[in-house]
Parts: sequence; C-alpha cells; structure tokens
Amino acid sequence: MTLPRPLIWLILALPAAYILGSWAFVPDTYGYGHAVADSGDWAAWLLLATLAVTPVRLLFGPRPATNWLLKRRRDLGVASFAYATGHAVIYLWDRPALAEIIADATDLPLLTGWLALLIFLPLAMTSNDVSMRRLKRAWKKLHRLVYPAAVLTFAHWALTAFDPTTAYIHIGILAAIEIVRVALQARQKAKR
Repeated sequence: MTLPRPLIWLILALPAAYILGSWAFVPDTYGYGHAVADSGDWAAWLLLATLAVTPVRLLFGPRPATNWLLKRRRDLGVASFAYATGHAVIYLWDRPALAEIIADATDLPLLTGWLALLIFLPLAMTSNDVSMRRLKRAWKKLHRLVYPAAVLTFAHWALTAFDPTTAYIHIGILAAIEIVRVALQARQKAKR
C-alpha cells in the first residue's frame, strides 16, 4: 500500500476544499457556522486517527498496513493541526475587534481550544525528519504533549457545541483509544 505523499496530502485536503468551496459558492446554505463546525470536526477526526495508530500497531504488530500507518502518522497529525488552524482562522473571520477576541478567549470554552492549538504548534513545527534527528529523545517527550492537547481539544468541542452529544461520543472514542494504548503498552513492558 504505497501512495505517493502528494496524493495523500491531496486526499487530506479534499474536505478543506469542500468547506471553502461551499462557503464561497453557496453561503446561503453553507455559511460561517458550517465552516467553523466542519473544520473543527475534521481537526478532531484526524487527531483521533493520529492517536489510533499506536494502539493499532501494538494490537496487530508490524504488518504492511500498520507500518504504512506508522509512516503516515505525522502526516495525519499535521493535517489535524492544519484543520485546527483553519478552524481558528474561520472563527476569527467573524470577530472584527481584538478586544472581542481577547474577551472571548478568556472564557473556558474558547480558552481550551486556544490552549490546544498553542500546544499543537510546536508539535506541528517539529513533525519532520530534521527535527527528529536534532531533538533525539527530547522529540518523543515533546510529542507526548499530544495527549493533554487532545483532552483540551475534545473539552473545547463539548463546551462549545450547541448539542454536546456528538462531542461526548468522540470523548468516549478518545478514552477507548487511550485505554487500549496504555493497556497494550503495559502488556508489552511486562513481557520484557
């Protein structure tokens, strides 16, 4: 299963093209609210996919499909960050005054999102081979920040949603992914 990286990025960009195209060409039926929500959804879904790679690999071992996922994990994570950044930019689009942005940012529902994005920034910036080589062991420690950032991301979703049911379902999925990962890593350590 070898897809060229540009093709993978083209596939990952398709939802963004849909969001921007719909917002630009049919704003009466697909407006600002849809663009904000859909960009946030894609950021969260890609984050879940990124986090699911480790438990899938631990569960199924080194197979062609799991090795491929492991090689694409950074692409999924960077794409998640790109959608989160797009989500923030779209949100800011409707906020004309800096004072309003700052006032909103101090409320817990939005503060969780801004903190998550702030944590993801160094992770996205160091998601490349050069950074991995330069940071060595520190790279892995730095990238463990993905876990608190994920908690903040899904807290943001639950706190800002009109109906948080979908967010709670995704929080359950996140919890399941992390429980499986921790259990499989503990089992793997016990075998050593």
